Parts: sequence; C-alpha cells; structure tokens
Amino acid sequence: MLDLSKLAGQMYGLSQHLTQEAEANRQRLELGQKHLEDAFTRLPELIKIQEKWRDRILFANATPMEPLHTCIDIVVPPKTHTVIATDGSQIAPNHHEIAYCYLLNIGRVVLHYGQNKHPFLDSLPEIFYRPEDLYMSRQWGIRTEEWMSYRRTASEAVMLSELAIAATQRVEGDKEIRGQGDEVEEISTSSTATAQRIPTLAMVDGSLIYWFLDQLPFDAKEHILPPILDSWKNLRDAGIPLMGYLSASRSIEAMNFFRLSACPHKAPDCISFCPNQMEKIPCKVFEGLRDSTLWSTQLKPGQRSPLWRSNSRILDLYEDQQIYFCYVHVGTEIARIEVPEWVAKNTEMFDESLGLMLAQVYKGYGYPVALAEAHNQAVVRGGDRSRFFGLLERQMIKAGLKNVGTSYKETRKRGSIA
Repeated sequence: MLDLSKLAGQMYGLSQHLTQEAEANRQRLELGQKHLEDAFTRLPELIKIQEKWRDRILFANATPMEPLHTCIDIVVPPKTHTVIATDGSQIAPNHHEIAYCYLLNIGRVVLHYGQNKHPFLDSLPEIFYRPEDLYMSRQWGIRTEEWMSYRRTASEAVMLSELAIAATQRVEGDKEIRGQGDEVEEISTSSTATAQRIPTLAMVDGSLIYWFLDQLPFDAKEHILPPILDSWKNLRDAGIPLMGYLSASRSIEAMNFFRLSACPHKAPDCISFCPNQMEKIPCKVFEGLRDSTLWSTQLKPGQRSPLWRSNSRILDLYEDQQIYFCYVHVGTEIARIEVPEWVAKNTEMFDESLGLMLAQVYKGYGYPVALAEAHNQAVVRGGDRSRFFGLLERQMIKAGLKNVGTSYKETRKRGSIA
C-alpha cells in the first residue's frame, strides 16, 4: 500500500527540480535553434564532414536528405483507403505459477474507409512451453523474459505482413453461375479484371530500428531479424507501405547532427580529440534536448520536417532496407515517423502514407486509431490471465498430473491476512 502522506514532503523537491530542468531546456533550445540556423547555410559542408569522419564519431547522428528548412504540408488522404496494424502483449513466465510457460497475444486490426466493409479486429494467442522456446536463449546469456519480448517483436512484423497482403489481394475475375440442377457451370466474366488499387498503410507502434539487436550475439540476431526483414520485403513486393509511429519520441539523432557544427576542433575526430571524456566534451551543449522539441518550433500542424536517414550501426544488418525518418506536427504533439528506404524513395507512396497516418491521428483524437485498437485487442488483462491459468490447470488435471497449483509464495501474495 502506498502511503501518500509520506510522499507529500518529497513533492516540493521534485517540483523545484522540474522547474530548473525547464529553464535549462529553454536555454538548450535557444542554442539548438542557433546551430540549426548555422547549418542552413553549411549543410553540404557538414554532410561531407560527417561522411569523412563517420568512423571516428562516437555518437549516433542522422543525415538530412532534404534542406533543413523543409516544412511540407501533408496531403489530404483519399476517402477510400485501408489501414492495417498489429500490436503485441504477453504473459511472462513465472516459476511460481502452475506451469513454466509464456504466452504471446498479437492484436490484429484492418480498418476500411469508404468501402462499405466491416472492420477486422481480433487477436491471435500462442503459448510457448517447449524447452527450445524457454531455454534456448540461455546459451547467449539472455533471460527468457527478454527473449519473449524479442520474439513478440518478430511475430508482430510477420503477422502484419500476412494480414496486409491478405487484406489487399486483388480479385482476378468475377464468376457467374449458370445452369440448372446438376449441370452448373462457372464462367469467368472477366479473366483479366482486377480490383482498383486502394491506398493502404501498414502501421506498427514504435521504432523500426530495433536497438536491442545491437547487444545480441550473432546467432541470436539470426533468430529475430531475418523474419522481420522477410516480412518487410513481402510488403515491398506487394506495394504496401510500412510505417513506424513513435509518440513522445526521445530520439536525439537529428540534434546530434548539429554537434558537428558545434565541434570546436578542426575535425569531429572524437577518438583522437575527446578520448574517455564523452561526458564533458564541448559539443555536448544540446544534452537533454530532443529532436521533437526543436522541430516543435519549426513546424505548424499538418506539416512534416525534412527527411533524415538514420546511421545507427545496427542498420548495417538491414541490407537494402535502411530506415529513414521525419517529424510530423500531428496537432497534439511532434511525432517521429519511420519508414524503410523503399517507402522514403517513392515520393508518391511516402506522401500518401503520411496523409493516411495523419487521418488516423485525427480519427483517434491524437493517436492513430488503428494502433490504439490493435493494442486493445492485444492487451492481456488480469481477468484474461486468471482464465488462461484456469484453463491450463484444468487441462493439466485432465492429463493426469498431480499437485497442480501455484507455489506457497504466490498463494500467500494473492491472499493477505493482514
């Protein structure tokens, strides 16, 4: 039980700290705007410096693909379109439960607009209990709970691809039924007729850059990343754009590009000039200033920022599916939008996708409605958890197992006598 009366005395200190942080952030923002203006005129020079010294720079920084003063109005989406989304949730393994296993539940959503079709909303659960599912990650020093979340990420991508392709398959031709009695003949009325292309967007909640992969051994990466990249390739082949939506993004990749302008040395050679002092280096004047904070001063509602290419080291594993991003003023916040390279370089597809995304935000009152519904379909609530273990317990008893039940510790935690 939380004693609020004992917390009250600490709130004053917290409020003072937040006030100081707000003032420091204002000063950082002013400095960031100054270096942004400087980069307007030095952009080609800074990009050449970045490319030349990229192996000597010790902080993650993105490359602008458009002029830094770019503020483009997002186009209005067509009335007829489709949006697909997936999201995942889980029941983590627990040695104190009646069985050591875990469950992944992937919420799936297909929303049709202007097509007179019912939406598709459901979830697909899968239980993992085999030794290879539970203990395989131990060989790499990865806890089962962490491995479960990585597998969930892969499952979300695979199911999104399958769902999007199935939802957008075109009908090759209508068939007409003729005949009477047992003599029935199917005649194709148009063997080459295809359905008109409907603008479609596949969305995921969160980043397309899976930072956690950077710390995984190669063999562990091979179990997670290839299925994701294969799913993206399937979407590319089907002509369905993929987009990652990040709300309240904490990224500083774009701000780190401006550190090249703030570097006091003749070259941004961090290894030579600033070894072992990354916390005190002169260019770290933007520390704590997020990309979204800076672009909130540049963008109007319904506009996007310049397009950037991420240079994260983990993207070396992504082959030809590098990740690009931009920031969009969606009205309620500055959202970070990520897309694969094949979406970013297709101007028509990219612009159309941004329009569909913004429409989703407006329909969801500040957050894409498809992603919100996918989350609601996926989330495992307390009652769902109880029913899951109740079903598992009945099945174990039916199979003839004895002494089925939770540990004494778990039993006592669920029923306090105090």
